[in-house]
Amino acid sequence: MTMKSQLIPAISYRDCVRMIDWLCDAFGFKKNAVYMESDDTVAHAQLTLGDGMVMLSSYQKQGEMRSSFAMPDEVGGRETQTCCVITEDCDGVYASAKAAGAKMILDLKEQDYGGKSFSCADPEGHIWHVGSYNPWA
Repeated sequence: MTMKSQLIPAISYRDCVRMIDWLCDAFGFKKNAVYMESDDTVAHAQLTLGDGMVMLSSYQKQGEMRSSFAMPDEVGGRETQTCCVITEDCDGVYASAKAAGAKMILDLKEQDYGGKSFSCADPEGHIWHVGSYNPWA
């Protein structure tokens, strides 16, 4: 198996099942794998977009790592990171994200450095930056 991305963001959600569908609808991710717990929470999920991947899980209120993580609404709606989605169809993804109910933080616009981009928050407050500028090109 050929390794694709060597950096894979991992995000927790309270309603991870709902957010898997939301991310697929809003940004065009595809379900690669979803592993459920017996209590209908998500133990681990892998969503792919091109050669990239994001891993998801249900937010844990307890556990070894719990003290190291917080949901955006637990820290005043702030984030310390954002996932960047590169797309050739920024207008289409913008329309899909708006239709899915994304909260626009930075509206779609042409950038001085090239391409278009926008930033939005998903329904659980995680911030996503979407743009057509490809730093790999």
